[in-house]
Amino acid sequence: YTTCEMKPSSKIHADKPQVTGQVLFRQCYSHGRLEAIFYLDGFPLDNNQSGRAIHIHELGDLSNGCDSTGGHYNPFSVNHPRHPGDFGNFFPKEGKIRKYKSNLFATMFGPHSIMGRSVVIHEQEDDMGKGNNKASLENGNAGKRLACCVIGICNKNLWEEKLSAVTDKKKR
Repeated sequence: YTTCEMKPSSKIHADKPQVTGQVLFRQCYSHGRLEAIFYLDGFPLDNNQSGRAIHIHELGDLSNGCDSTGGHYNPFSVNHPRHPGDFGNFFPKEGKIRKYKSNLFATMFGPHSIMGRSVVIHEQEDDMGKGNNKASLENGNAGKRLACCVIGICNKNLWEEKLSAVTDKKKR
């Protein structure tokens, strides 16, 4: 179990969303699929926004805000969107993102572990590598970094608390 405590980028302007919350990961065994919970707040309240790209970046270094997290985590030198931490686009509703995703390709085990790396929320939508330029194949033209966090170990209680908050909402 891991958690990532999301903080707004130190370079963000006052007119940009101040995103906070958590991204949690669970992987039960080394060859199992990674699961994630995205529990985020601070987006604009209008529901007609474009999606926000969320990616794992190489470094867990926040010494210069989100700018020091390096590029996309791409251990296999493949084009975007096939990096292990390309999670796609998330569409905030009422200023929040509440999403559970399973069957992810990233791992918490072995030489390609995401532990100690960062999760970055971008200002724009991910073009999924279809933008016909170099940046599209590197980062999906996702734009500036709104918020970021470093992935660290946590206990399962936090996962279970957030999972029920995310999945119970669907039943209402």
